Amino acid sequence: MRIEFVRLTDVPQEAVVKLLNEPRNARHMPLAGRTTEEAAAEWVVAKDGQWESNGYGPWAVLLNGEFAGWGGFQREDNGADFALVLSPEYWGHGADITRAALDRGFNQLGLNEVIIALPFSRSPDRVVARLGFAPDGEVSYGGARFRQYRLTRRAWQAAGSSTRKR
Repeated sequence: MRIEFVRLTDVPQEAVVKLLNEPRNARHMPLAGRTTEEAAAEWVVAKDGQWESNGYGPWAVLLNGEFAGWGGFQREDNGADFALVLSPEYWGHGADITRAALDRGFNQLGLNEVIIALPFSRSPDRVVARLGFAPDGEVSYGGARFRQYRLTRRAWQAAGSSTRKR
């Protein structure tokens, strides 16, 4: 499987709209709502604009050249927040994509820490621990509460190849 990260502006708008309106994803995304073509276009511009303002941002994720979803790092008040949203047919590839993104975040983008915020509808403790993330309290975005986890560059490097097995 070939994982590529490209700008969100490089994928067809209709693919983004389809992903953002996927009901199986929405059940774990408390801030999600039905997205129109116009709203999706604004969303893509805002996400892509983070590259200029922060030096990092979300990507479109391609698997073997096909749009699989979006993911990457977004600046929040408490750090660089990693998010990954995949079309259901690609859900089994999330760990490999996450490892590739974290490698890029720490080794190419120069991030020192990464946080993730996961809704209480998910039970991620074992999965995120395998990647080296440690529990880091709770946060609130848009009135919704999330469990937060934090991964430092040092913990990522110390874990070495054990976290990067495929």
